[in-house]
Amino acid sequence: MVVSNSRGKLNSNRPTADNANQTRILNEMNLADIFNDKTLKPKERTEQLSSWLIKNPNKTDELIDFAKTAKDPVKASCIEVVEYATKENPQICTTACFDFVSAALAEKSPAVKREAGRVIGNVAARFPKQLEKALTNLLNNSEHEGTVVRWSAAFAIGEIIKLKTPLNKDLIPVAEAICEREEKNSIQKIYLAAIKKAGN
Repeated sequence: MVVSNSRGKLNSNRPTADNANQTRILNEMNLADIFNDKTLKPKERTEQLSSWLIKNPNKTDELIDFAKTAKDPVKASCIEVVEYATKENPQICTTACFDFVSAALAEKSPAVKREAGRVIGNVAARFPKQLEKALTNLLNNSEHEGTVVRWSAAFAIGEIIKLKTPLNKDLIPVAEAICEREEKNSIQKIYLAAIKKAGN
C-alpha cells in the first residue's frame, strides 16, 4: 500500500498493516499510544499530530491535559504540535492552552521553554490583555544560557512589542537593554526589528 505523507511525497516504506495502524491511532486520538509508538519518527509524529489538530481544533484542551502529566520530552513534543498548528491557525489556542504554555515558560526543560515561547509568539495577538505572566517568564528566559531558549523568548517578546499595547512603555526599554547584553546578532535583530515596527 502506498500512502502520501505530510510533505506530499509517496511513502511505501511501511507495510500495509502498519499504515492502517497509524491511521487508526490518529483517528482514535490515543495520545499515549502515539507517543509510545517507536515506528513514528519524532518529526513525523509532530507533523501528523499538528495536521490532526488543525482539522480538530476542539481537541486542543485534550492535548494540553495530556501534556500536563507527561514527562518533559513528551511535554515539549505536545507543545511543539501546538506551535506547528498555531503558526497556521492561532485560533486553535484556547485560554487553557495559553495559560498552560505561559506557565511552561518557567519550567526547567529548555525544550519546553523553547516550544512554549514559540506558541506565545504565534498567539500573542489573541490574548493582548493576558500577557503579563507570559511576559515575566519570557524576560527571564531572555537571560537563559541556551541560545534556542533566548531566540524563542526574543521571538515572543518581539511579537508582543509589535502589538503596540500599553506594555510597550516599559517593555521597549527592557528589550533595548536585552539587545545591549545579547551576544548573538540573530537574536538582537529580532528585538530591533520589533522595536522599529512598533515605532511606525
